[in-house]
Amino acid sequence: MAKSIFNVAIFFNLLLIFFLLLFITSTTQSRHLDGVHLDPKAKSAPSCETVFGVRSGDTCFGIAQLFGLTTESFGSINPNLNCGALFVGQWLCVVGSP
Repeated sequence: MAKSIFNVAIFFNLLLIFFLLLFITSTTQSRHLDGVHLDPKAKSAPSCETVFGVRSGDTCFGIAQLFGLTTESFGSINPNLNCGALFVGQWLCVVGSP
């Protein structure tokens, strides 16, 4: 009886060691970086050459028209802009590249 309990204990200890090693290798592989990892789908940040300060009553559409931009090009050089929440004094890019 003591021998069978000993065998069961060894089996569970080996199983525990196996799962610990599996866990350690899976977490180290997910954190391992060879140099710099770049997302192939990631876009570069837009570059801005000229900015415009929002005034009272300005809209994204109006600012885009003022500088001869399409709404698409205006949005591409201001990628995180929320046009529904413009505020006076906010700086927007009006000349740049996406």
